[in-house]
Amino acid sequence: MSSMSEEADPSGIRPGGAAVAPPSLVTFNRLELNRILNLYGRMVAAGEWRDYAIDFLKDRAVFSVFRRASEVPIYRIEKDPRLARKQGAYSVISATGLILRRGHELDRVLLAIDRKLAVV
Repeated sequence: MSSMSEEADPSGIRPGGAAVAPPSLVTFNRLELNRILNLYGRMVAAGEWRDYAIDFLKDRAVFSVFRRASEVPIYRIEKDPRLARKQGAYSVISATGLILRRGHELDRVLLAIDRKLAVV
């Protein structure tokens, strides 16, 4: 038997066979991430976006888009399941914190920043 404490057990299984449940995080599913990355790829090809970051937090998932890696994000695409029954789980937020669009469907929310599909 090792002298490791339960907190330092790297396997995630406590003595006695009970697995430690990882903290619950909000994530984008494969279809959502595919849609976001398709938009990101088009904008990189157009020379408008250069970098991104993905954060999976307890209360929301955030895809941040940067014009340059050292700047603040120009857009944040957020998924907040707590708002799913109210205003919609998805939102696009500008660098100033202004919510550009919020809704229940990711495709419709992304129209706020997807110039190719937006109707002018």
